[in-house]
Amino acid sequence: MTYETSIQIHAVADRVWATLTDLERWPEWTASMQKVERRDEGDLAVGARVRIKQPRVPAVTWQVTDLEPGRSFSWTARSPGLTTLAEHRLTATGPATVAVHLAIRRTGPLAGLVDRLAARLTRRYVEMEARGLKARCEQA
Repeated sequence: MTYETSIQIHAVADRVWATLTDLERWPEWTASMQKVERRDEGDLAVGARVRIKQPRVPAVTWQVTDLEPGRSFSWTARSPGLTTLAEHRLTATGPATVAVHLAIRRTGPLAGLVDRLAARLTRRYVEMEARGLKARCEQA
């Protein structure tokens, strides 16, 4: 399963990027996150690890696999039989408007089963993240 969503945010790209990459503050703007802990210090970089606890889901460690500063990052979480890839991409669509694209994709022998069991929750959490990011970035 791949679940994708996009949302227009009326804010400058630098603000959206700064909010999106301030990972430990995600629980302040999306109820889909209970706790986010960086395992590394410094700027977000390929190889950085982040432990995330979401409601109704066991805590998982994500590792950044791709990063284009100011534009996008992807990370993966691995467990036996399952790899989950999450993508976060920004595209400036005007001087103070950004399109944010979020995607989650699962692969591996258990992907089909996990997708059937968690599809609704996955969709809900990705939508919550998009709406929460928009609200946070558009605050006066």
